[in-house]
Amino acid sequence: MRLTGDWLTDPAAQSVCAAILAGGHQALFVGGCVRNGLLNMPVGDIDIATDATPDRVIALAKAAGLKSVPTGIDHGTVTLVADGKPHEVTTFRRDVATDGRRAVVAFSDRIEEDAARRDFTMNALYARPDGTLVDPLQGLPDLHARRVRFVGDPDSRIREDYLRILRFFRFTAWYGDPAQGMDADGLAACAAGIDGLHALSKERVGAEMRKLLSAPDPAPAVGSMAQAGILAALLPGADPRLLAPLIHLEQGEPIRWLRRMAALGGPDPTDALRLSRSDSRDLAHLRAALEGTQTPAVLGHSLGPALAMDALLLRAALFEQPLPPTAKDDVARGAATPFPVTAADLPALSGPALGQELKRLKNLWLSSDLRLTRSQLLG
Repeated sequence: MRLTGDWLTDPAAQSVCAAILAGGHQALFVGGCVRNGLLNMPVGDIDIATDATPDRVIALAKAAGLKSVPTGIDHGTVTLVADGKPHEVTTFRRDVATDGRRAVVAFSDRIEEDAARRDFTMNALYARPDGTLVDPLQGLPDLHARRVRFVGDPDSRIREDYLRILRFFRFTAWYGDPAQGMDADGLAACAAGIDGLHALSKERVGAEMRKLLSAPDPAPAVGSMAQAGILAALLPGADPRLLAPLIHLEQGEPIRWLRRMAALGGPDPTDALRLSRSDSRDLAHLRAALEGTQTPAVLGHSLGPALAMDALLLRAALFEQPLPPTAKDDVARGAATPFPVTAADLPALSGPALGQELKRLKNLWLSSDLRLTRSQLLG
């Protein structure tokens, strides 16, 4: 089988491979670029695997006039820059020791050993520079079946890196077939490894949750996380039941992971997921709006159009009702309408008295659905 695609024939990627091949070594595209290329999905990062050691890769790059950056040289990774584009080149590896977060690796010259240390069979697919597929672990049938399956023994793969528990649900959401459900052995291994989640940094957990909730439909995967006890271990009090109706209502709307996070409820996840200040603030606004009664126009004025639509979608999902037919127009009106009274309109007041009067007038204006004019408010 031979792959095609602009990512494969890109001159920059081909020049990186040519530099390594010139030294008598293998150069194979690997991982996400091959997986997504086979699925006709967008390809992002280009990763290349080789039997050349990092020092050898650096020497070959220099000979070819390519810039090299030792971004992860202890683990065999050198970034080669061609035409301004970075390409991670990693030496074939096998794990020597793991602690659930990091691995001590030894370099290898065998693709089979490199494939055996990867997480899922669909990520252990390689392609030569001419597009010829190399499938040492028979991952292609799993990819075609949309079956996310651990390489080898699932328990062993998870003990090597407990983040693979979250990656299992994330990859199932993105690449799995909802009709056939999750791989039973993989799900059981994730549940059995739940205690290892505490070893993960909150930043890594937060990044995985963001990616999971950005999938087209993460509801089945998140539901399975809840059933296995993993959601509660990460976010105590979170409940996935609102997620499916929300995603149903989202059709035609941009995917926004924070809206979906708000649907899970529970205590504030800012610390558990190391949310940014901006995300934490927006999430707090969405949670407050979900419990509030502000009109679409008021939400548009207070939160801006994107967050206001998020809040309305969350409310609609909560009450299992469609969005009001004029919701978008009302939100746009609110977002474009400034409060018509300023401090200059109240010259007789100053200090706290001025602030209190402006607040009173604004509350009156908001309660009118932004329809009272300046003269009506001051009259």
